[in-house]
Amino acid sequence: MTDRAETIAEVCEHLSLDAREKAKSVLAKGYPFKSQPVAKPRHAPTPSTRVFVLDGFVDRYFGDRLVFPGVLRLISIALKDDFPFQSSWKATETHPAYWEVGATIDHLIPVSLGGLDDESNWRTTSMVHNFAKMNFCLKDLGWKERPRGDPNEWDGLLRWFLRYAAEHPEHVAKGSLRQWHLAAQRAVDSGLLAHEGR
Repeated sequence: MTDRAETIAEVCEHLSLDAREKAKSVLAKGYPFKSQPVAKPRHAPTPSTRVFVLDGFVDRYFGDRLVFPGVLRLISIALKDDFPFQSSWKATETHPAYWEVGATIDHLIPVSLGGLDDESNWRTTSMVHNFAKMNFCLKDLGWKERPRGDPNEWDGLLRWFLRYAAEHPEHVAKGSLRQWHLAAQRAVDSGLLAHEGR
């Protein structure tokens, strides 16, 4: 058993003996609950895209290639019935690619544990890994931080997104896709990503 599991086992033993105060004491010492105010993170497309590009669209926890979120949304527009997306991310109505290969931002050190909500603490990962990590540090899970990728070798299909959007401007004229389009264009214009390539 881990130390935390042993603490819970000891708490259970004391509860079985009707020793609630002793159970509370063991819990407070060995596995306390520490309530911390958490600001709800909001990761806008432009700063998120900057991190995705800097990380080379690589899952920083597992090394897998990930895809620019705007690409998935464009596929859902083009192939609505075959690649569905539901705005509340309802699992029965959204293609699993959104969770499995869509790039998202995670806090290396969770905000709930004192981590900063800024680019220095942001890492690219998939939604599946983001959910699995929850409010744990990598060492708690036995995970390792992987090196960044090279965005000029794999760009998460961001350049394809820009080319397709140029050919189909009606898809990026409004809504959240417009924000992803602006973010992608800013990444290229800023020199983070070379214009040539995929």
